[in-house]
Amino acid sequence: MTPRHSLSRSIALGAAGMLVTLGLTLTLGVAGAWAADGSDGIAGAPSSNGGVDQDRSRFTYQVDPGQVINDEYLVENTGTTTQAVTVYATDAYNAEDGTFALLEGSEAPKDAGSWVTFENGTGRVSVTLEPGAQQVLPFTVKTPADAKPGDHAGGIVVSALSPAGQVSVDRRVAIRLYVRVKGLLQPALTISSIESSYEGSINPFAGDTKIRVSLTNTGNVSLGANTVSQVKGIFGIPLSGLTDQEISEMLPGSSRTVTLTVSGVGAWVYLNPHVSLAGTIDPDALNPGALPTAERDSSLVVVPWAFLILLLVAAVTWLIVRLSRKRDSTRAAAWIEYTEAEARRKAREEALVSASADGAAAHHTTP
Repeated sequence: MTPRHSLSRSIALGAAGMLVTLGLTLTLGVAGAWAADGSDGIAGAPSSNGGVDQDRSRFTYQVDPGQVINDEYLVENTGTTTQAVTVYATDAYNAEDGTFALLEGSEAPKDAGSWVTFENGTGRVSVTLEPGAQQVLPFTVKTPADAKPGDHAGGIVVSALSPAGQVSVDRRVAIRLYVRVKGLLQPALTISSIESSYEGSINPFAGDTKIRVSLTNTGNVSLGANTVSQVKGIFGIPLSGLTDQEISEMLPGSSRTVTLTVSGVGAWVYLNPHVSLAGTIDPDALNPGALPTAERDSSLVVVPWAFLILLLVAAVTWLIVRLSRKRDSTRAAAWIEYTEAEARRKAREEALVSASADGAAAHHTTP
């Protein structure tokens, strides 16, 4: 997240921070003021009546096509050295990871960023600020007469170049800019595709189901979403609990692919992952009316390898025990047969000895 610091006089600001170092841009966030640690630092905020507007964290307007809005942007040098800063507006977009991002300073805006001009009549203004000094910069937002209804997003950036050895560091702070043009609003968020996969575990009843969904904002209003995922089985029998995940704001026309994970799912051969979503708006956004909902599911056939392995181990164990018992029974029967045969043999020998002794005795007593 963007580091947060207070402006002088305990000013609480809503701003977006971006850092450009050695020509590389690093987006740090889209809420909260940012000032560099050390000798150089800048900050900015929406302004009202020459001071910070504590009630705003962004610039948000609802306008008719062709309407003109006048507003103010306050910048402050929070460092200890004199700084020359440049303030300009540009367009916004969603980065690959879904974050709110702004065009590079060298790229010309074509949407809301191009509608902003400052007192000098251009889209950029430069000022020099002493340490601790602040300045209010009036600007105008002129909506084109042919502007399409819906949300148009951008940002107002304050940039300060500072030497760092043989290179320059461009410190940039940006505040979101939303212009909603009146007309037919169409909040629409769809699940354009869904794929699922299963990751088993040693415990055959504790696997993970990965649900990969592609979302598209097909309307003209900026929307986020709350998603609920669940895995069902045959006849719609629930095989897992409900898993919630929030999707951050998506600008009109943007797409995003997210992976939702549902844990504790057994390998029940047939799985039916299901995702439903309900559109949301940021707390500071204008209410567009009824928000969209959507749902979609997929089918997944899972080979329960862990269960089959456990079944195989159990079968092998049972077979070994059975063969061992059979072998022991065979040995016991053979031993019994042997002992019985030995007993019979000894009985016969004893009978023969006894008979021989009786015969000898009879012969000795005959006259």
